[in-house]
Amino acid sequence: MSFSASVLTLYPEMFPGALGLSLAGRALASGTWSLEAIQIRDFAGDRHRTVDDTPAGGGAGMVMRADVLANAIDHASPAGDPRPRLLMSPRGRPLTQARVRELAAGPGAVIVCGRFEGVDQRVIEARGLEEVSVGDFILSGGEPAALVLLDAVVRLLPGVMGNAVSGDEESFENGLLEHPHYTRPQEFEGRQIPEILTSGNHKKIAAWRRGEAERLTRERRPDLLAAHPLVK
Repeated sequence: MSFSASVLTLYPEMFPGALGLSLAGRALASGTWSLEAIQIRDFAGDRHRTVDDTPAGGGAGMVMRADVLANAIDHASPAGDPRPRLLMSPRGRPLTQARVRELAAGPGAVIVCGRFEGVDQRVIEARGLEEVSVGDFILSGGEPAALVLLDAVVRLLPGVMGNAVSGDEESFENGLLEHPHYTRPQEFEGRQIPEILTSGNHKKIAAWRRGEAERLTRERRPDLLAAHPLVK
């Protein structure tokens, strides 16, 4: 069964976007995964196709209406749909590589792209939306975040990466940032490839890479070390 993604958005023309290119695009064309972009406005009840209204209690901006969004979600994900329902939101739980792997191992995802000031809390609760954040910053809408999430997931689907092992040592896969990489030429602007990498001693190379990964993680993301008991 292929991975099936349904994206609820006010801007369906943003999809597949970059996901139609490179590895993700080839996998999309071959049927390894599928993508449906659904226009939320199609589920509004008035002739103006209104999807938002002023916030209860006052305040700036507009809020996406619960009834319109619920109609769109029910269309995309009827009763019995096993796919998780995700809402791209800066207040959501941070997206991790572990969660990406869980999603890639499943049947797909229904992804809601918020806009304006936010989404009516009642539809989040009533439709069991899992709020997901791709970082501690604010975007103009959930669409770029959805593209990021899908790119991370699709590359892990069976057959998408030419060499499945190539993802095993990437950043976050083992709780550490990835080690530095080098290739030809041997010398670049006076900088040499570390001698150990051309030694042919695979045991020493593996130890060097591990040590560099730990060093970079300690310097740049010490928070990761606290959750990685094998690193002292």
